[in-house]
Amino acid sequence: THHLVYFFKQLDRIIIHQQVDLLEGILGTETSSKYEIKNHLGQRVYFAVEENDCFDRNLCSPIRAFTIRIADNIGREVITVSRPLRCNSCWFPCFLQELEVQSPPGTIAGYVVQNWDPFLPKFTIQNESKEDVLKIIGPCATCGCFEDVEFEVKALNEMSTIGKISKYWSGFVNNVFTNTANFGIQVPVDLDVRIKAVMIGACFLIDLMFFEHSLDAL
Repeated sequence: THHLVYFFKQLDRIIIHQQVDLLEGILGTETSSKYEIKNHLGQRVYFAVEENDCFDRNLCSPIRAFTIRIADNIGREVITVSRPLRCNSCWFPCFLQELEVQSPPGTIAGYVVQNWDPFLPKFTIQNESKEDVLKIIGPCATCGCFEDVEFEVKALNEMSTIGKISKYWSGFVNNVFTNTANFGIQVPVDLDVRIKAVMIGACFLIDLMFFEHSLDAL
C-alpha cells in the first residue's frame, strides 16, 4: 500500500502499453494480455497480466469476464481489476458494464460503471462506498483510421474537464507487434490515490469495449 501511495501521490500522468508477442501477432492467436504501466518518463513502475482461459478470450470476447493483476517490479501485487461476464450491448441498460478495483488486493478502491446514453460512451468513477466521484465521457465515434481518441474526465456535473484518458495510435506501423495499445491517463496530481488506481481499471474497460478488435481488419 505504501508503494502505491508513493507512486500515485506524485503522478498526474500514467502510460499503459499492451505487449503483444510477434508470434501471436502473426498467427492471430491470443494469449493472456500483458501490460506495462509507466510513469511520465517512460519508466516501468508496474506490470499487469490478464487472467482468463482461452475459451473466454476466443469465443466470448469482448463480453468475457476478466481479472487483471497488477504488480510492482519485484512481483508484489498492488491492484486487482475484476469484471464479471456481461453482455456487450449499449442498447440494453440491464447489461451495462461494471468493474471493481481493489488496492491493495482484498480492499475495495472503487468501481467503474457504464452509464446508458444513446450517443456517447459514458462511465462513472465511484469510490469504495459506491459514491459517485467523477465522470468519463467519450466521443461519438471511438474508432476510425487509427486516429488518437480522447475520453474526457469530468466533474459530476459534466461541466468542467479535469483530465483525460487517451488512446494513442502514434507510431502504429512501427510498433504493430510490440505496443499495439498505448493509453495515457492525465488526472490532477492531488487526486485520491485510490481513484487513480480506479482510473487504470477504466482504461482496461475502455480498451476491451472499444479497441480490442481494432486490428482484426489488418
